[in-house]
Amino acid sequence: MWSGRFRDPLNKQFEEWQRSFPFDYRLLPHEVEASIAHARAIEAAGILTSEELLQMEEGLRAVSKLENIRGNEQAEDIHHFVEFQLTKQIGPLALKLHTGRSRNEQIATDMRLFVRDSIDAAIVGLRAWAMALIELAEHAGEATIPSYTHLQRAEPVLVAHWLLAYVSMIERDISRLSDARKRMNLCPLGSGAVAGATLALDRSIAAEALGFSAPTPNSMDATSDRDFLLDFTQALSTLGLHISRFAEELTLYSTAEFGFVDLPEAFSTGSSAMPQKKNPDLTELIRGKSARLLGASVTLSTLIKGLPLAYNKDLQEGQEPIFDAADTIAGILSVLPAFTRSLKFNFARMKSAATTGYLNAMAAATYLSNKGVPFRKAHEIVGNAVRLGLETGRELNDLTLAELRQLAPEFGEDFFSAITLEATLDCHDVVGGTNRARVAQALVEARTRITGLAPQESAKIESGV
Repeated sequence: MWSGRFRDPLNKQFEEWQRSFPFDYRLLPHEVEASIAHARAIEAAGILTSEELLQMEEGLRAVSKLENIRGNEQAEDIHHFVEFQLTKQIGPLALKLHTGRSRNEQIATDMRLFVRDSIDAAIVGLRAWAMALIELAEHAGEATIPSYTHLQRAEPVLVAHWLLAYVSMIERDISRLSDARKRMNLCPLGSGAVAGATLALDRSIAAEALGFSAPTPNSMDATSDRDFLLDFTQALSTLGLHISRFAEELTLYSTAEFGFVDLPEAFSTGSSAMPQKKNPDLTELIRGKSARLLGASVTLSTLIKGLPLAYNKDLQEGQEPIFDAADTIAGILSVLPAFTRSLKFNFARMKSAATTGYLNAMAAATYLSNKGVPFRKAHEIVGNAVRLGLETGRELNDLTLAELRQLAPEFGEDFFSAITLEATLDCHDVVGGTNRARVAQALVEARTRITGLAPQESAKIESGV
């Protein structure tokens, strides 16, 4: 491609080592679409006739249908491959395609198209997972589970409330990915190598053909910008942390020590040595794969931080982490919704854990506070009641009214109805609280938000895609 300037052939080892085609071959559909868009722009600029444009588009479509291209040893990169194959299809006319463009803007465009598609796929997968969580929460009804702070039992909450916490995380993840998509949806074509195309191209032609909002406003930034890769990987790294936390809780809750969850056999494996084992392979793998998502973000940040404007060959190293991150999240989301729907909870075990260990102490302090006792004082009084319970092996519900009144005269007969499991849940009667009516409403609202999709996305989710 630069033989006019060079006389010495490339060192064979260097030539093989620096090729990007072994991994950027997967950009073929994006390269073809971008090339068609560019062809339309140069046709409008008078470089191609309408007949030549039609011939070129047909040739490019034929190239996009080629199979088993990965092992091609002639191509340096995907751009070279498409040009080479197009020449086979339509002859010397193919050489006109590169008029007014550079590989620098081509790869910037191809990667934006790839990331945009990956974001769309991730959002569909996330909504499918969110719907699985909502369905699981609806099935749980008013079942309870202990909540934890510092990994110590804190207060009882509805199982649905716990599951909706992850739906809230998913909604933020979708928002981050959607925001990233909006920011990156500008078209670099027409930016040239660094200073802009040398033809008076109507850049809006290519931008509109590829579904971009507008052309990029600065050619130097367009060819060197990889913020959109950073946005994508950073959003995925946060998503990976959320998925990993979910996986960790399920791994923990499925142990014999907790016994809250029975992991589905279809997503578990056994031990080669111990016949009784059922290992949580899916949740453990998800925890591990979240590290790959975080690693991609760190790799991109490290790669870009010291690069001067504009394009540098270093940026080639940014492609593989993106491909790996996209593949990793696609793999996770291909199994997570079905796995979630298959979870079986031991509601009796959960309820037992939620109704022992003085988890109604906050409700007891609230009872005294409602009787006019300052909360700090109420906290101390209930702490003394808990101490009495610990010393005598009883829960707060089992203490006598006479014993309680020795601690504070405000205790009355109505105290015991104020610290039942139901009352303990319902005293959290605020938006976002675990009050039963509030959670029921939150479930309805979450389902409404998650199902508020474009028709084609809704169809994908309903079909389990």
